Amino acid sequence: MLRQVKTENGWVRGIEAADPRITAFKGIPFAAPPIGKNRWRAPQPCGNWAGVRDASRFAPISMQWIPGLSDDIYVREWHVDPEIPMGEDCLYLNVWTPAKKAEEKLPVLVWYFGGGLQCGYPAEMEFDGERIARRGIVVVTVNYRVGALGFLTHPELTKEQPEAPANFGNLDQQAGLKWVRRNIAAFGGDPAKVTIAGQSAGGGSVMSQTACPDNTGLFRGAVVMSAMIFDPYLRREIGRPEKLADAEKKGEEFFAFLGVKNLKEARALDAVTLQRSYEKYMESHVPFFTVQDDLFCTGDPIGLYREGKCVDVAMLCGNTGGEFLNAIDVKDEAELEAEARRIFGEKADTFLAIPESRVKTEGVGYGAASGIECTAKGLLTDVAKSGRKGWCYCFDPDMPGWDNPGTFHSSDLWFWFETLAKCWRPFVGRHYDLARQMCDYFCNFIKTGDPNGKDLNGETLPRWERWTEETPCTMRFLADGAQPETAPLPPLKQFLSDRIMERMRGLG
Repeated sequence: MLRQVKTENGWVRGIEAADPRITAFKGIPFAAPPIGKNRWRAPQPCGNWAGVRDASRFAPISMQWIPGLSDDIYVREWHVDPEIPMGEDCLYLNVWTPAKKAEEKLPVLVWYFGGGLQCGYPAEMEFDGERIARRGIVVVTVNYRVGALGFLTHPELTKEQPEAPANFGNLDQQAGLKWVRRNIAAFGGDPAKVTIAGQSAGGGSVMSQTACPDNTGLFRGAVVMSAMIFDPYLRREIGRPEKLADAEKKGEEFFAFLGVKNLKEARALDAVTLQRSYEKYMESHVPFFTVQDDLFCTGDPIGLYREGKCVDVAMLCGNTGGEFLNAIDVKDEAELEAEARRIFGEKADTFLAIPESRVKTEGVGYGAASGIECTAKGLLTDVAKSGRKGWCYCFDPDMPGWDNPGTFHSSDLWFWFETLAKCWRPFVGRHYDLARQMCDYFCNFIKTGDPNGKDLNGETLPRWERWTEETPCTMRFLADGAQPETAPLPPLKQFLSDRIMERMRGLG
């Protein structure tokens, strides 16, 4: 087993996983601590160390809300520990490897966590890489800066460091990816066989990395889970980058909120004070996200992927059945017609002629549909015309538990990583069978760029066809297993999908 490995900066000693055939290396630094003069700077080179560094525990999570202090579904699910170490010195990654020797050249997964670019961390229970590693894959989970420390913009920053004025959290992700390129062979991985993946803001980060031209050659596949959060009704797209000049004004507002006069004073604040002030700031202001700086980010990542202005990779993407339904929230059909004309203009009559548009979904509104689903399928249709490969899924089994949560946003993570045993929910045999299938598909994609192949028993998995206009196949992950469904989108979803794609083309 590879218990001790030499990285470019020094030796690290890992620890046997629950399965001792797997070695876990936790808390490996991939950049210098982003503190002091390095706050709000691109990640700087990591220093060397003497001797053998212990890599048996996760490093501190990045500055964010203290986990475990409320009773919302995500706290119950995995943000359970208010004592988890947290700090500004947070640029570390973790590796799980099944390799017995460095020469094995195994495929590699690089994972980015979600959390709206405001919270989250690789130490979350569901992200244990052991089950994926047991399938012959080296798993890497990368920490990155979030919130104000990861995504602040300010005119002083732009003036001081025009080569990297923004998107520090995304640059952390990229630095982790480049570390993998330089170091993963020592862990038995093949730097030419890297797939990047993430969910929610982690999936959005995958799109951002895919759309960054500097990343050409760093990975060959992308998995985007529940991340194309496009609202087809209200022209509100979470994840569409704001222009740098506009975002800088928010940075100035934040400095005023902090009571600091300049960047020097802001860098002198302790990290806890800054974070708690940011939490207060967000009560009345929009948080900081990825911005278009025309360096790392040159535009809307989804649009750039559709246009082929991106790293040329196969993509697997999809959504859960119960997340983020978009609709027109009005009280009756008279208001529906007026609102539809405001939103869709001359296309309102087409929308209103679709029977589903007049169906009111309780608690949501008229014409409910998943903006994520409509965006993903529209995107896959467009890119398939240029010969690029893509696969689509929908996660929609029963989810047990007293809270009757349905397939809420992020509920599929337990299944992709096959970590159900860590969850409090009373999963039974069929859930474990589904998780094994989903993890098999995920790992096949990481290994070959195609989710099809054998399962852990050596039997052929149900065939998952590529998404094309002629064969629009969705692999549905249901209570009784994976079931492929090849069918055109229903009229309402097709209308909304077309509308989203039109807006991406600049016609809407």
